[in-house]
Amino acid sequence: MATKITDAFWRRYQSIVKNEMLPYQWKVLNDEADICIERERDDSSIPNEKSHAIENFKIAAGQSAGNHYGWVFQDSDVYKWLEAAAYTLENDMDQELKELADKVVDLIGSAQEEDGYLGTYFTIEAPERKFKRLSESHELYCAGHFLEAAVAYYGATGNEKAVGMACKLADCIDRHFGKEEGKIRGYDGHEEIEIGLMRLFHLTGEERYLNLSRFFLYERGADNAFFEKQKAEDPNQTPLIQGLDKFPLSYYQVHKPILEQDTAEGHAVRLVYMCTAMADAAEASGDEKLLNVCRKIWRNIVDRRMYITGGIGSTVIGESFTFDYNLPNDTMYCETCASVGLIFFAYQMLRNEIRGEYGDVMERALYNTALAGMALDGKHFFYVNPLEVNPESSRRDPGKSHVKAVRPEWLGCACCPPNLARLLASLNHYVYLKKETTVYSVLFMNCESEFETEKGSLFVRQETEYPYKGTVRFLLRQNGDEELGFAVRIPGWANRYTVEWNGQIVDVKSKDGYIYFRKRFTDDTITLQFDMEIEVWEANPLVRADIGKAAVSRGPFVYCAEGIDNGENLHLLKLDAQAGFRYSYDAQLLGGVGIIKAFGYRQVPKPGALYHKMNDLGGETETEITLIPYYAWANRGVNEMRVWMRRKDSAKPFDIPN
Repeated sequence: MATKITDAFWRRYQSIVKNEMLPYQWKVLNDEADICIERERDDSSIPNEKSHAIENFKIAAGQSAGNHYGWVFQDSDVYKWLEAAAYTLENDMDQELKELADKVVDLIGSAQEEDGYLGTYFTIEAPERKFKRLSESHELYCAGHFLEAAVAYYGATGNEKAVGMACKLADCIDRHFGKEEGKIRGYDGHEEIEIGLMRLFHLTGEERYLNLSRFFLYERGADNAFFEKQKAEDPNQTPLIQGLDKFPLSYYQVHKPILEQDTAEGHAVRLVYMCTAMADAAEASGDEKLLNVCRKIWRNIVDRRMYITGGIGSTVIGESFTFDYNLPNDTMYCETCASVGLIFFAYQMLRNEIRGEYGDVMERALYNTALAGMALDGKHFFYVNPLEVNPESSRRDPGKSHVKAVRPEWLGCACCPPNLARLLASLNHYVYLKKETTVYSVLFMNCESEFETEKGSLFVRQETEYPYKGTVRFLLRQNGDEELGFAVRIPGWANRYTVEWNGQIVDVKSKDGYIYFRKRFTDDTITLQFDMEIEVWEANPLVRADIGKAAVSRGPFVYCAEGIDNGENLHLLKLDAQAGFRYSYDAQLLGGVGIIKAFGYRQVPKPGALYHKMNDLGGETETEITLIPYYAWANRGVNEMRVWMRRKDSAKPFDIPN
């Protein structure tokens, strides 16, 4: 499958990755950027003096002298940078970037030990502790990211050295882990190796890598005392990450055997990485038991624990899920990495079963929380993506120190910037899905694609003004005389749509969110028109934070209000959803955005006492409320923001019966 994105909206982002993010992040990783590295929250234990990530590899390779600096998982920042570079080269070969990336591969290879082990902290500081404190060490987590990067780099450049190093590392892990006598029967505290092994399996066809991934998945929670046993046996009782052992077993998704887990628990990124690997392994091995677990956790996330923006993770404590319908807007976490992981999970579920809902969630997370994780300049980043911000609370309330009013230049824990870079650079891999002789559209954007099937090739050109207008056109042409299939996702937000086949309106019934065509395509055109109405949403009444509030969306975008457009104290605004809306596109604002104008009211507080009798709180004035797409907020300086607005309802008389 080869897809070339030509879309103005998304090519801009891929250009930012190539021309801004990768060079900027390279300077940061080499400690050459004159920037302020912020801690994600008020926690003095977070290392934020420098990145030191490249220097760690040089020290491990014997090219420099010194000590390891940063988190034990600092290597993963380099691996994700390399993966983003790989996909960028796949989209647009650049010799200078390739030469730089080749040098990174060479450096990593120099740091890799003779037996295949790869991990700069343990090579430099604690070789005797390898694989001995897996709850904290992130050794397999980092290994998984390298496997992903190596597979992507091989695919883009044909660099066999990278994939050879990946196989050497995977073989090292295979020698150390398993059910056989003398092997470690356990798992990493942070899932990721399972994804990397599946990527390596798909590339090489080596069954051992599939089996090892399934081993780690099935072993998870089978012995939930594994971490404690390792800790007791470790001669060095110094923690690798301070305080991590204070979290409950659910934080690591080891509170139950994996087949008994049916709710989204613990650290949000770990959970969706685990589910991504489970869904991938289920599809590859036909494991219906794993798939059923994925289905249960999926339902729990999207029905009870996901924000309207596609964000997940309700608390800063452990960056975790909490409980059903607990979705606070101003203390949540909604880590950028978590939404990136949710996109990965959704796509793997779509590979198992074709349901439009998976594409809907991918789209929601992508256009909202994922994009919000980066400023429009590609050089400032959110770790946390709130739905409500008061800058003074962020400055002065210790419980909200993680909620930033503007994006920092870099973060002490820098997992999100390169994770977002690799997602945006690899977007062409998520536009379509091919299963046997049918191609399924997943995301809408201008692009050209060619798919090889056992019954011939299919060329598809997609033309659209999405995400601002709802017309999507597919031009299809095939080589071969056999019939092929083509299916189009109907977005869940589209209340009405029409379908044309070669210019004639046709009545096509959808099945599980998709419409289907099967024929021999000879310069055929399918045109869909989705009505992009402005929608007003209410949350389930069990979501306490959103009672009496409304949120606004149009197409794939969730909207928000910013103080720069609407003045201070956004909580005093009330949205009149019955009064209608005006939509316009402003090409000069925020790189080009759709603006929604709404009618509403501003409550005017009565000066004086802190508390007043009912109906003696002051009056209301009519006002116009300006809304912008959520992803674009915090690009115009420090100000307030909120997604959920108080709702103005018509007053009805209340008669007390005699």
